[in-house]
Amino acid sequence: MSEARIDKWMWAVRIFKTRTIAAEACKKGRISINGALAKAARTVKPGDVIQVRKPPVTYSFKVLQPIEKRVGAKLVPEVMENVTTPDQYELLEMSKISGFINRAKGTGRPTKKDRRELEDFTAPEFMDDFDFDFDFEEE
Repeated sequence: MSEARIDKWMWAVRIFKTRTIAAEACKKGRISINGALAKAARTVKPGDVIQVRKPPVTYSFKVLQPIEKRVGAKLVPEVMENVTTPDQYELLEMSKISGFINRAKGTGRPTKKDRRELEDFTAPEFMDDFDFDFDFEEE
């Protein structure tokens, strides 16, 4: 067999955990073969270069063997070659470093500082003025 479906191949070489996810990535336009967008049923041949967009990185893999049966992780280098450029890995590192620093204000969970500011803002100021030591007369 010198050809394999792209979704089956990506699942077989462990780029995606399930074939469904692989097929969905094709449907969403995240997979391209030799620069052209690929549907899930598109076949791959030895020598094809597959680009997989998993934002913020675009991974590139060269097909060495088209397979449709899943192989062990140790056998993957015989089936495909990772040809992702180093600048893509730099992008990944940069996004890891600036992961929560670039969080848009107001999105996600509030930081400790945000929470304190919120509490200061919502706490009624006049609560400090009250003297709760009421004198109850005993009868």
